[in-house]
Amino acid sequence: MPVAVNEIKSPALLQGEGIPNFSAITAQQVQDHIPELLCALNKQFSQLEQDLDKVLASGKSINWQQVMSPLHQLQEQLRWSWGVVSHLNGVCNTSELRQAHAAQEPEVVRFGNLMGQSQTLHRALRRLKDQTSRPLLDSTQQRILNAELLSMDQRGVGLDDHAQQAFNTTSEQLAELSTRFSNHVLDATQGWSLLLNRSSQVDGLPQRALEVLSSAAKQAGDHREDGGEPTAEQGPWRLGLDMPRYIPFITHAKDRGLRETLYKAHVSRASAGELNNQPLIEELLSLRLEQAQRLGYMNWAELSLASKMAEGVEAVEQLLEELRAAALPAAQTELIELEACAKKHGAPEASQLKPWDVNFWAERLRQERFDLDQEALRPWFPLPQVLEGLFGLCERLFGIRIQSADGEAPIWHQDVRYFRVLDANGSDLAAFYLDPYSRPASKRGGAWMDECLIRSKSLEGQSILPVAYLICNQTPPQADTPSLMSFDEVETLFHEFGHGLQHMLTTVEYPQAAGINNVEWDAVELPSQFMENWCLDRTTLMGMARHWRTGEPLPEEEFAKLRSSRTFNAGLATLRQVHFALTDLRLHSCWTPDLGVTPDQLRRQIAETTTVMLPIAEDKFLCGFGHIFAGGYSAGYYSYKWAEVLSADAFAAFEEAGLELEDQVRLTGARFRDTVLSLGGSHSPADVYEQFRGRPATTEALIRHSGLAASAADQ
Repeated sequence: MPVAVNEIKSPALLQGEGIPNFSAITAQQVQDHIPELLCALNKQFSQLEQDLDKVLASGKSINWQQVMSPLHQLQEQLRWSWGVVSHLNGVCNTSELRQAHAAQEPEVVRFGNLMGQSQTLHRALRRLKDQTSRPLLDSTQQRILNAELLSMDQRGVGLDDHAQQAFNTTSEQLAELSTRFSNHVLDATQGWSLLLNRSSQVDGLPQRALEVLSSAAKQAGDHREDGGEPTAEQGPWRLGLDMPRYIPFITHAKDRGLRETLYKAHVSRASAGELNNQPLIEELLSLRLEQAQRLGYMNWAELSLASKMAEGVEAVEQLLEELRAAALPAAQTELIELEACAKKHGAPEASQLKPWDVNFWAERLRQERFDLDQEALRPWFPLPQVLEGLFGLCERLFGIRIQSADGEAPIWHQDVRYFRVLDANGSDLAAFYLDPYSRPASKRGGAWMDECLIRSKSLEGQSILPVAYLICNQTPPQADTPSLMSFDEVETLFHEFGHGLQHMLTTVEYPQAAGINNVEWDAVELPSQFMENWCLDRTTLMGMARHWRTGEPLPEEEFAKLRSSRTFNAGLATLRQVHFALTDLRLHSCWTPDLGVTPDQLRRQIAETTTVMLPIAEDKFLCGFGHIFAGGYSAGYYSYKWAEVLSADAFAAFEEAGLELEDQVRLTGARFRDTVLSLGGSHSPADVYEQFRGRPATTEALIRHSGLAASAADQ
């Protein structure tokens, strides 16, 4: 790699280049050195403005190197330093780091607004765009420039002094509220647990889940009545709201009362007491509406969609309605089938299933219909073998090799691994970190990819290769047993790796459009969702699914069951995503403080046509909806479905070429790499996709893959 570990400088937080020395970055450094960094960046930006003023006053033409290159250097210094602080806040959260992050965040926002509202910079960018004299900009530069100008417009560069001051105050408030929202969810998740002492309370749970719950009890200092330490067989077991504990229990536990208790605790997270996010939600929505209207937009959704692939709110509504119409009748049928399954087993809840029953009876029905017990398949998916299969697929499709490089770069936790990505000729292309396991006490839930280093060139002209963070929250190893993954966890890993591939395999030389940069938000999920499709590809799945003890491959009949069950309850799953997306869109396009309904009430109105089981009274789902209130998906949650249309259509290209025809798979994979993965944000997503596919995407493949084609045809 061009950046070696021994190049790390001190203080680590102000290094500003290369791979961060994570262990050397402390909360105290954040307090001490972020102000120092911002002071230096302010001086550099003032100098840039002075230089640009001189060029503007001279009447001469302006070039890329005079404005965009130094602007990127400034932005990158801040992205690098604040990025590692935000990263550590997500994966190694402590009260000290959280406080330091919260204390410095307003100043970081202020500096961003300072640059975004610079009249000198805006005039320079306008001249660069409008001038007709040489040098002309290439198409990538034009896209980057247009995006920068739109960003400045949306940061309030065109506002008068009074409005700009109000805009800046609101920006800081929004950032602070989002951080508080996220912290409340993390604290509420950590703060709830339930100790189970009787074996009847964990009846139905698979061995793996019992090990996780007993391990949590051990970590909490619990003991058996005889004074012994917790064991999977004898307990006690500590239940929690993090996914490795929540999902197995809500899916397998026979104790319906405990499932109800757990479900209600989960859907009511961060909705009461000091961690109550309900007032934060109304404040966030109100401030976003104010901010959008200051900038001349009708609402936040219109502002958000101005920089996305979708043409507007109506286009998103049309897509969601198309999917809703296909999914609703299927979901209604699926619910009836679950009730019939419960009735067959003599369950008293059969006449009226509740939300805490759905996963349980869905798993029973799945087992009966397909003779498939997904929990029993975990031994065939140990993490090392899944990685081997994933890496083999990437070599097959994209002609790259991935090698372990543990010990070659600093890490932030002992579980973290480091890998190098090589081209077919052995040359370095990129690297990535993998942080795979759940750590409820210090790591936020979910899974994500983020940028550590972006493809670019240093001031000295040295190539800087991309490095990605890949973060999951899967079931951790237990004693001498490796992390045995559920099939859902396998799909999640493939998903995040798809994001990583777009970041790492970019060939764009401009960092502002390299990888995921400058890719419209509703297209950025294309590579990630595309990679999920390969989890049920025969060559890929059967190549990695081997029993961790015996090495035996996954039995052929189990593979057939997985394939045949791929569309099981697809109506309910699709409808769920449509409900989330439509709720998000309408909260940001229709809700106002004087509407007469709360955000929760609006969501419940939407649920009348987007669910087959209305939310219970305790359901405060919005209070934990971090994607839209703390994660950047505001008025953009529809992006998952928008991009899924693209990803399903993209995978259909491989199906049409022939998944068993290796030469055709490799050729199609090379075309996908050379377009979607390579071109990043250098062209519009529609143009990039058409370069790969030869035509625009349609919803046909997604509806077919989801098993909803018959439902759609009946409408």
